[in-house]
Amino acid sequence: MKKVQHDEGKSADIIAENIERLKELFPEAFNEVGVDFNVLRQLLGDAGVLDEGEEKYGLNWHGKKKARQMALTPSTGTLLPCPEESVDWDTTQNLFIEGDNLEVLKLLQKSYANKVKMIYIDPPYNTGKEFIYPDKFRENLDTYLKYTGQVDDEGMKFSSNTETTGRKHTNWLNMMYSRLKLAKNLLKPEGVLAIHIDENEYFNLAQILNEIFDEANNLGAIVWDKRNPKGKVGGVAQQHEYVFFFCKDKELFTSNDFFYRKKENAALMLKKAGELIKKHKGINKESRQAYRKWVNDPQNNLSGGEKAYYLIDEDADVYQPVSMAAPDKPETRSHRPLIHPITKQLCPVPEKGWRFPDRHMDELLARGKILFGDDEGTQPRQKYRLKENIREAVPSLLYFGGSDDALGLPFDNPKPVAVAAKLIEAVCFDNDIVIDFFAGSATTAHACMKLNAEEDRSLKFIMVQLPESIPEKSAAHKAGFKTIADLSKERIRCAAKKIKDKNPNYEGDSGFKVFKLSRSNIQVWNPDSSDLEGSLLSHQEHLVAGRTEQDILYELLLKRGVDLTTPIESREAAGKTIYSIGYGVLFACLNESITKDQVEEIAQGIVKWHQELAPGSDTHVFFRDSAFSDDIAKTNMATILEQNGITHVRSL
Repeated sequence: MKKVQHDEGKSADIIAENIERLKELFPEAFNEVGVDFNVLRQLLGDAGVLDEGEEKYGLNWHGKKKARQMALTPSTGTLLPCPEESVDWDTTQNLFIEGDNLEVLKLLQKSYANKVKMIYIDPPYNTGKEFIYPDKFRENLDTYLKYTGQVDDEGMKFSSNTETTGRKHTNWLNMMYSRLKLAKNLLKPEGVLAIHIDENEYFNLAQILNEIFDEANNLGAIVWDKRNPKGKVGGVAQQHEYVFFFCKDKELFTSNDFFYRKKENAALMLKKAGELIKKHKGINKESRQAYRKWVNDPQNNLSGGEKAYYLIDEDADVYQPVSMAAPDKPETRSHRPLIHPITKQLCPVPEKGWRFPDRHMDELLARGKILFGDDEGTQPRQKYRLKENIREAVPSLLYFGGSDDALGLPFDNPKPVAVAAKLIEAVCFDNDIVIDFFAGSATTAHACMKLNAEEDRSLKFIMVQLPESIPEKSAAHKAGFKTIADLSKERIRCAAKKIKDKNPNYEGDSGFKVFKLSRSNIQVWNPDSSDLEGSLLSHQEHLVAGRTEQDILYELLLKRGVDLTTPIESREAAGKTIYSIGYGVLFACLNESITKDQVEEIAQGIVKWHQELAPGSDTHVFFRDSAFSDDIAKTNMATILEQNGITHVRSL
């Protein structure tokens, strides 16, 4: 949390502290003047603040308030499990979710809030061509169900030609704004958003990111030089695009020493040094000269910073000498002369002193990390060993030409896996979650698995993709793929196989659980005012017909805020199935019929299992409301459980 500075001799400024806390929670409610109370009221749930009148300083467009409100409106959907389309369903920690990403992001809010390390997306670039989102502001579950044929579409149009509608930027901004607002909630406090964009929406995206994430959390942008200028254009032939980086809390992010990449050729350099030492039978003049010659060979394409590591010491470590002269503020640095270890004479001190204080200089001496010349006439330098400085700051320029072949699958312009891996590698470490809610060619999933295999990491991914129909005349459709989501899933399967073939000893997670967006398993009561009695009778069963127990269990996970990869176990009691979710976080018995005679045995089965897994902990137990033969059976079940310390008993 950011700290509010207090003037000496004055009491704490409570108002300033309150404003700082509000700004952390709702940065979009602040502008250059101060608090925009209308925006703040809306963020606190006042849906009535939807006047499309003049707004304050910032990027404004028609529908912005509705886009914000859309992000605040809860979803009435759920995610249905699809084990038959999954890989390693019982063990994998990865997810592939088929559905409209706006609704999916809403459904993930409870289970994944503050858990995602990196959101990495490559959204539609708004080039003037169509993108598959409704052209009217009706992006909700009903729209999605019509699009996927789950309900009658009544002729609704689902593609939006952004040029001919006259709302090129408006439609795109409405689509992105609500999704980015929801996505931010999923990030860990030190989490990072990385988003690709080209020149069409670069300026507008920068402004909405500043508003949603706060300009203070801007980490900068990478310019990706794709080495291939666009064809005939009316102006400059663009051959680059951008990748914006924003974090949730920059102070926390930077304090954890994130955002460093591996030196491109460090491993190659260390390996080459070892080979030359072996070839020349030791660390000697020949091996050192051979290594220095190899480093400076232009054919090896080493950067200037890498070429600086041209020396090998007596311990076979590759290193470079670095000046220790202080750049500024000499009064804070050491001016103490260093004593030459052989001549015992004082060595020259830089004009502004040493870069480090005395204590640090003593540590460097003790660790053998100061290089002296042949005599005291040479100013000492610091030894930088390559193996200790493998990582470096991420530069603002990225050079990578060509595109990824997506393992031979017929995608249009897939993002190169090498580029994705570079960016993810700079932010994520063991057990971090990466989410891409514009999954497309599933390059992000491929990159995560590649890093896991090659860098011994354990990244987890969540891919979200709209089941956009593939044109019948396309190569993908002719290959048997009906939707982009189907093609994306196949990319992950192929990537997993390729990684295992290349790394036969790799035993990491190469699977993914598939879920599909649909209407909730729990029916919404919509009474017919002309037949209230009939409405009451028809609503005796609260669950949607045809849904499986597994469907209902995973909705319970979502609604209770439990990770979708949490294990689910089962046992039998009185001939009925009892489920334990997350080692006793939840219990459920979803059988359609429970008689009075079965209540005792089922209840005791739950109690015993709870005591085995998490004695004394709080848990919730769920039953079908319609399963009990009468109210007495239901009351007896609740009473037995409560007598054994389980007080949260719910019916569906």
